[in-house]
Amino acid sequence: MVAIGTPGSSSATRVMLLGSGELGKEVAIELQRLGCEVIAVDRYAHAPAMQVAHKAHVINMLDEQSLYELIRSESPDLVVPEIEAIATEALLSVESEGTHVVPTARAANLTMNRRGIRELVASDLGIRTSPYRFVESLEELQAAVAAVGLPCVVKPVMSSSGKGQSTIKQESDVQTAWNYALEGTRGGADSLIVEGFVDFDYEITLLTIRHAGGVSFCDPIGHRQESGDYRESWQPQPMGDAVLAECQSIATRVSDALGGFGLFGMEFFVQSDVVYFSEVSPRPHDTGLVTLISQNLSEFQLHVRAILGLPIPSIEQYGPSASCPVLVRGDSNAVEFSDVDQALSEPHTDIRLFGKPEVRGSRRMGVIVTRRETVEKARAAAVRLAGLVQVGPSDDVSRL
Repeated sequence: MVAIGTPGSSSATRVMLLGSGELGKEVAIELQRLGCEVIAVDRYAHAPAMQVAHKAHVINMLDEQSLYELIRSESPDLVVPEIEAIATEALLSVESEGTHVVPTARAANLTMNRRGIRELVASDLGIRTSPYRFVESLEELQAAVAAVGLPCVVKPVMSSSGKGQSTIKQESDVQTAWNYALEGTRGGADSLIVEGFVDFDYEITLLTIRHAGGVSFCDPIGHRQESGDYRESWQPQPMGDAVLAECQSIATRVSDALGGFGLFGMEFFVQSDVVYFSEVSPRPHDTGLVTLISQNLSEFQLHVRAILGLPIPSIEQYGPSASCPVLVRGDSNAVEFSDVDQALSEPHTDIRLFGKPEVRGSRRMGVIVTRRETVEKARAAAVRLAGLVQVGPSDDVSRL
């Protein structure tokens, strides 16, 4: 039997979100719909989830002692990591003392660092991945590039949203890739992963949910990336039954190895009928924003149900759907969005403006989601309608 208390009372079911961006905001809203008390934590004030949470804290989540002390002082029933940039040693400590970390502290620790998850998947589980090497110096990078061949992809072992990721197409790119990767790393790590290029036909995100009733899957989500960050996603991605079954089998093995309950965003490359594991995030995935319109239960509802121990009887797909982010470039702490009415002028269309307090450089500030008769029509509509949203009020910002 699952019991949920009353926020602000001694019976409250208290959930601490570590990371309060746009994905965390949707998780916070779903938690509150089920009567949970939400504590939002991030490195900056007024983050999206903080705007809807019962309580908020601003700390450096990479500071192990600060994070440990905050969790101990708030004593939440659940700690839910929503980003990678977290001192996972603190999570291991509080879990050993009885705090429930979602899905597990070990899962958060392994997936924050590309070395940990790659070694689990490729070495321990024997699952096919692209060829790879880990490097810690420019000289090692040069040797790794020679070993895996050109072109190849270079990423920091700890980063997110494509930061620090680049493709080396010729030997003269090595120095630039090294410098860019170090600029994009998180957590002070200077290790990089070099991945041999997979000439895939398409890539998917398979949202995999471990819950009290077993393991469930959403329909596969196709997506397009630029510089490691997503620019479009759509659902369902057409694929053969046998290939989908293999992806589901791999996703089950990986999520079982990580343990705990919750949603896992599994990424795969598919080349003809050959499947390559790419990455996994033990939390809602940015490409999964499409589920805000495509399913009866969004990825955020699924994650919340799973971590609270609630049932997930069925996941129903409503029809071909797509998402396209609203990207903003510039320098402002007062971005204004206009022509939102134009973007919402068509049926089966919705928008989320994340409410991020500022933009410095480029940033994802919203998303358009659409549902149409075909995936192609949904994609075209999402891109077109996202393009209608304008930003201002001055020349300090523009659409990317």
